[in-house]
Amino acid sequence: MADTVLHEVSDGLATITLNRPEAMNALDIATKVALREAVEAAAGDDTVRAVLLTAAGDRAFCVGQDLKEHIGLLAADRETGSGRTMSTVREHYNPIVRALAGMGKPVVAGVNGVAAGAGFGFALAADYRVVADTAAFNTSFAGVALTADSGVSWTLPRVVGPGRATDLLMFPRGIRAAEALELGIANRVVPAAELRAEAEKAARALAEGPTVAYRALKEAVAYGLTHSLEETLEKEDELQTRAGLSEDHAIAVAAFVHKERPVYLGR
Repeated sequence: MADTVLHEVSDGLATITLNRPEAMNALDIATKVALREAVEAAAGDDTVRAVLLTAAGDRAFCVGQDLKEHIGLLAADRETGSGRTMSTVREHYNPIVRALAGMGKPVVAGVNGVAAGAGFGFALAADYRVVADTAAFNTSFAGVALTADSGVSWTLPRVVGPGRATDLLMFPRGIRAAEALELGIANRVVPAAELRAEAEKAARALAEGPTVAYRALKEAVAYGLTHSLEETLEKEDELQTRAGLSEDHAIAVAAFVHKERPVYLGR
């Protein structure tokens, strides 16, 4: 795995760090491959009960595609007529977003700075966003004559509504942390100096929580967005049965009766 992405697992928490601060954590091919591998590894690791996605430096979480590399690749495409450059959506962005949004464990994004383009998409694919008060979001795509990718056309309307999402996509602009909190893009805004500690605190709390219930909650919310009330009620019944049979539920009930703090096993 390239050193442009750091990946470590400790006490059930996988911390994945974009590590190109000198390039504002822009996504060149090596970084996209390494990020895809790290996220998919965390999703498939049964010892991991939560994921923290964050970035090095204090200027940027991720500004999206590395345009310096992109220019060279586009020039090569024009010479060969291959169109290979834009396959990055299928090969890199889509698998990363699928893994972040679809893994059966909570994902926290610690947004330390600018999150633009695909960087915004990765943050939106997380379940919970802790955002530095100096951070900002920007869709960016239309500003370089592109359409949305990295799931933004699906996630952003569900967070801010379709009308506002269209506005933010067609007229890209910086969305500062305070506005992001009002729009629901940020779940929490904290002082920049405290971002890493607060994001890790939230992620570790989730890593120590009832993993089966969290998996069911993620599935229930995703299902409910695209199904009728009647279908969703049936799905809730299915998922609640699954959660109710978990060891963690038995632990929680026993702890409640004995007025103790539950210690979950994640199963």
